[in-house]
Amino acid sequence: MTAEPQHTTWPVPPPDGYTVDDLFNLPDLPPHTELIDGSLVFVSPQRDFHTLAMYLLEAGLRRTVPEQFRVRREMTVVLGPRNAPEPDLLVLRAEAVRSREQTRYEAADVVLAVEVVSPDSEERDRDAKPRKYAAAGIPHFWLVEMAGERQHPTVRTYELDPVTKSYAITGIHHERLKLTVPFTIDIDLTEIDHL
Repeated sequence: MTAEPQHTTWPVPPPDGYTVDDLFNLPDLPPHTELIDGSLVFVSPQRDFHTLAMYLLEAGLRRTVPEQFRVRREMTVVLGPRNAPEPDLLVLRAEAVRSREQTRYEAADVVLAVEVVSPDSEERDRDAKPRKYAAAGIPHFWLVEMAGERQHPTVRTYELDPVTKSYAITGIHHERLKLTVPFTIDIDLTEIDHL
């Protein structure tokens, strides 16, 4: 007996691309599908570094976040009608959380977006997403990459320049992430070795 070949039917995009409504209404999309410029972007399996860096930063943010903010991971942020990326981590205003069934947040509610770079997402994480986050008015952005022989996270921190509507780098952190904005944060990045 021969097994029938399995065929995947991919959705055909509309002529003008997908919208945020499509993203939330198309059936059977893979988990963590993003919408970038009207195109659906599927996430590849992640490396161990990606998971550990997200955990380390999430734990550090949760430990230091003031009451008026909340920390979330891998939640969709609506930037506009054709852009709804899913930052690896985000900090948002507490009042934006309205329900445990919530599936998305608005850019206006986000204070910090964090992207941990993976081989399949380098261009999006370094270029497309920061430009879109800045254009949507998200005040802070962090870009996290694996660096050095010990493969520790390096965190580049950025703040939105309200005049140019683009991010300006505020620091490059190798061993310790110590900041006072958007709130006081102190994370030992070398702790990744103990996770």
